Amino acid sequence: MPLEIERKFLVLNHDYKANAQRSLFRQGYLSSHPERTVRVRIAHDKGVLTIKGPTTGASRQEFEYPLPLSDAQSLLMLCEKPIIEKYRYTLEYQGMLWEVDEFLGDNEGLILAEIELPSEDTPFLKPHWIGEEVTGDPRYYNSYLIRNPYKTWRVKSL
Repeated sequence: MPLEIERKFLVLNHDYKANAQRSLFRQGYLSSHPERTVRVRIAHDKGVLTIKGPTTGASRQEFEYPLPLSDAQSLLMLCEKPIIEKYRYTLEYQGMLWEVDEFLGDNEGLILAEIELPSEDTPFLKPHWIGEEVTGDPRYYNSYLIRNPYKTWRVKSL
């Protein structure tokens, strides 16, 4: 069973951009139910269908399947609105891959960093630009942001 183990953090500043690669991501949800999400994503001119189970701690089941780009574009039109758009920055720090998502549109201003781990107790060093951990906070799930965009939050993190 494929398992995703991911920790998520707020970002304190833009220092992560210095050595990162940037890509535009567009993604939508065919189902945003917390017990099972079904996401369509387009990045690097490739489509991906992802199915995720409920989160327990920092882990959840995750299944990913490649989609033809034209199918992914059509499926995005069937997804719940709005579509999530974000720039993803990828960089290595102390031998670990970090992904930083800088959200656009209704979620502009929200910047989150993620690290995928082989186990929940894997030690790692945090870069200086990492802030508060929000792994267990559902407000920071992309599927939550389509119904509750960051621009509507009263207190902003950055």
